Amino acid sequence: MTGTMRAAVYHGARDIRFEEVPVPEPRDGEALIAVRRNGICGTDVTEWAKGPAMIPLAKRHPASGHLGPMIPGHEFVGEVVEARGTTEVRVGQIVAAGAGVWCGVCDRCAQGRTNVCRRYYTLGLNAHGGLAEYVTVPAYTLRAVPDGLPLDHAGMAQPLAVGLHAARRAGVRDGDRVVVIGAGAIGTFVLAGLGHLHTAEVTVIDLPGPKLARALELGATHTLSAHDDVVAAVLETTSGEGADVVIEASGAPGQYENALAMVATGGRVLAVGLPKEKPAVDMFALALREITLDSTVAHVCGADLRPALEILSTGPVGRLLLDDVIPLDRLVDSGLERLADGSVDGKILVDPTAHG
Repeated sequence: MTGTMRAAVYHGARDIRFEEVPVPEPRDGEALIAVRRNGICGTDVTEWAKGPAMIPLAKRHPASGHLGPMIPGHEFVGEVVEARGTTEVRVGQIVAAGAGVWCGVCDRCAQGRTNVCRRYYTLGLNAHGGLAEYVTVPAYTLRAVPDGLPLDHAGMAQPLAVGLHAARRAGVRDGDRVVVIGAGAIGTFVLAGLGHLHTAEVTVIDLPGPKLARALELGATHTLSAHDDVVAAVLETTSGEGADVVIEASGAPGQYENALAMVATGGRVLAVGLPKEKPAVDMFALALREITLDSTVAHVCGADLRPALEILSTGPVGRLLLDDVIPLDRLVDSGLERLADGSVDGKILVDPTAHG
């Protein structure tokens, strides 16, 4: 396929330009995708507002080889219009992209931990992504979208896979008392992942309002207002023992300290939210109480992307989280700026075929 396409091109902090660029040519093993929806998230906002942090503008990325202005967007679904040297997808198929690309031959890949592959890179962060009319994608990172799943919901598959992977990493067992700090998009995806994997008593903490109501609709057992003394409340409801697992998914100041204070001796804390300030971790208490502090990043495409699509197909996650669908040329004013000022509780998707 030849010609040009409309794309959002990142040139630096607060510098995204809408340009006509060549339609990319798929290489062997790749598919050319006509993008139908691309979600935007906090990582996109950080790159736009304060970056580049991960986008390789000044230094060539060691795995992707990319250097210079780049098309962002790592949460996308679309239609296969060309598949070169692969039978993993077919022309006309609607697919969701995992966005993360792994080598398949390093020691981490051999362990099944493709998300921490030695040569891992992410479309939309380290190579051209989905905020354009077309994108080329390694076919093995794609999964078919189930029949009947709306594009507006399928566009959340990649971040839901991230939440599902986090839920796996949390080490929750059936019957555990779990606390999720933060009921924004990623916290909601973690909550949905927990509900898919386990039967647990889950308390969600956030500011009063629609996010906590949504958490209850998605299966949370209890909610707590972040305005209250949440540590005291968790200790009271657990007879002073603390939660078996605490998942910090907000990144808000003081919340990692709260997580360590409300977790049970011998319990686990999982770091999901990227802290906005450097946390003051009490290593003395961490060691003497034998608390496991763990982290999570991205997702394992082979284990998480297809189940994420199944969750979206069978439950209310997509309906409850969708905030808006905007055209590409409204990416900044109706998307990134709204996310940056904290006025969005759910997901904003971009439709590159629409015009504003």
